[in-house]
Amino acid sequence: MQTNFLSQQFNAGSLAENSTSCPANATICDGTSCVLPEDNFNQTLSVILSTVLTIMLAMVMFSMGCNVEIKNFLGHLRRPWGIFVGFLCQFGIMPLTAFLLSLAFNILPIQAVVVLIMGCCPGGTASNVIAYWVDGDMDLSISMTTCSTLLAMGMMPLCLVIYTKTWTDSNAIVLPYDSIGISLVALVIPISFGIFVNHKWPSKAKIILKVGSIVGAVLIVIIAVVGGILYKGSWIIPPKLWIIGTIFPAAGYTLGFFLARVAGLSWHRCRTVSLETGMQNTQLCSTIVQLSFSPEELELMFTFPLIYSIFQLTFALLILGGYRLYRRRYVKTKTDVEKTAQKEDSKSIAITNGGFVSDEMK
Repeated sequence: MQTNFLSQQFNAGSLAENSTSCPANATICDGTSCVLPEDNFNQTLSVILSTVLTIMLAMVMFSMGCNVEIKNFLGHLRRPWGIFVGFLCQFGIMPLTAFLLSLAFNILPIQAVVVLIMGCCPGGTASNVIAYWVDGDMDLSISMTTCSTLLAMGMMPLCLVIYTKTWTDSNAIVLPYDSIGISLVALVIPISFGIFVNHKWPSKAKIILKVGSIVGAVLIVIIAVVGGILYKGSWIIPPKLWIIGTIFPAAGYTLGFFLARVAGLSWHRCRTVSLETGMQNTQLCSTIVQLSFSPEELELMFTFPLIYSIFQLTFALLILGGYRLYRRRYVKTKTDVEKTAQKEDSKSIAITNGGFVSDEMK
């Protein structure tokens, strides 16, 4: 009798101990092994961020289209040397750089695959906003973003077949062609409306361009910050991926700029190609990763697209700040040139008129 009582006390103590060791929301508890309900936080957050990004994409592309002239845009398509250089950077330099970085740091196969997926993605739309702020060639920038997204339908599978065979079967990677198609539609339609507005109402197009570029830049920063704060557990990642996530976009910007310069492009087009090369479509990379790998595998590399996104934005802002500082110190603006020309004209008129200068010329 006493033994049964002690046994009951022991069982009650064990249950009490188990109840404290298991979370309150556990559905099944057996000792220290607990079954928890599925956490859909990241999935819900991903839907919210995707919706915001889609709206941002349409708005920014519409405003960027307001800075595009049909004649110049079609000129790039008829003489696509700049687009071809961008193509070599996007689907030549970036996948090769991803492959070499994966080998150099000897990362896990599953991690190497996500780095390669990032390298094979087309250019991101944020590059168009930054290209505007660094006085790049907007016609070339939008042409490159549109063409790289379109060509990604064929180039992404080809690059993945070439580079991922070292670590995995490329057939295991699911390419979301519907997402690529949506990105393409979200590019072409708003840009077309923007070009039409610029053609019909140039003065209104300038206002839309200024507002859209500022709002787009702010939203890019907000998305990066929100994603970094809210993705729970996403920062538990090996230091090697942090280092690769830092080096990779910097290498893209640098190599893109030098290849464009070697190809004989002008300075403002070199800046454009550089930005288009380094700024990847990280949202597309995240989609591919989520479709292709199990939850256990995602824990090893899901954060890499987010890390790349943060550092590509950081370096882009540094490029923007450096260019603006250089422009302020060493480059004469259009207004400065006009004022200088007016002063020179007024001096010549003064000589002709015997030293008389009107108040309008001063």
